[in-house]
Amino acid sequence: MSDAAENIIDVKDLVVRYGDRTVLDGITLSIKRGETFVILGGSGCGKSTLLRNLCGLMRPQGGSIVIGGRDFTAMSDTERVEARKRMGMCFQGSALFGSMTVGDNVALPLREHTKLEESTIDIMVKIKLELVGLSGFEDYMPSELSGGMKKRAGLARAMAMDPEVIFYDEPSAGLDPVVGAGLDMLIRKMQLTFGLTSVVVTHEMESVKLIADRVCMLDKGRVIGMGTLDELRALDHPFVRQFFDRRPDEEGGDSSQYYLSITGDMR
Repeated sequence: MSDAAENIIDVKDLVVRYGDRTVLDGITLSIKRGETFVILGGSGCGKSTLLRNLCGLMRPQGGSIVIGGRDFTAMSDTERVEARKRMGMCFQGSALFGSMTVGDNVALPLREHTKLEESTIDIMVKIKLELVGLSGFEDYMPSELSGGMKKRAGLARAMAMDPEVIFYDEPSAGLDPVVGAGLDMLIRKMQLTFGLTSVVVTHEMESVKLIADRVCMLDKGRVIGMGTLDELRALDHPFVRQFFDRRPDEEGGDSSQYYLSITGDMR
């Protein structure tokens, strides 16, 4: 099998601008079917912007994103909606609807995008919640869940449509180390059990060690290294060395300041 056939996502020369400022500058990478691919980098380096483009929430100013053999960037809005049905998204803050029960949150994609009977949807909701360790929590409200439980409920919702790819935006953010490690192992379990492709944005090195098959490191909107974690560690690049050695920038700057300079926002 060729490398191209093994890839589920191919990104070539991706350019994203906010106004006249370039945030992603010629990103090229490939993500293999069934792997956990981690996008790593400092705050404000362009990780979340890349993720938004990969899952179709933004349109780039240049380059291509080919997913499952189709160019995402060339699709109409209707085609993109259909393509996104084969994807799941786990948001950093879970993004559960506070006025809906956990069960209704998980059922929402099925009610919106399928014609399944309500009895079938109820069964599927129970299955998805059991997968993430929340069996019996269908009638709870999000406000009644802990931070880690909300993340798991968000994953159950992302799994509702049986996607081929799941995107995670800082899945361990805000969690204590024990709960964060449990969520990392759940991400790995979903990959190994269902053959899912997982694309994870993070700057948590402990998470990377647990879940990553390959890692792409960004700095100031560019790819500066890609490969296994050991291959990345071996790179002789100033920012890579600084990142892994946890050293402050000797010039007093960092990627978050770069992002602030181009957007005026610290998202």
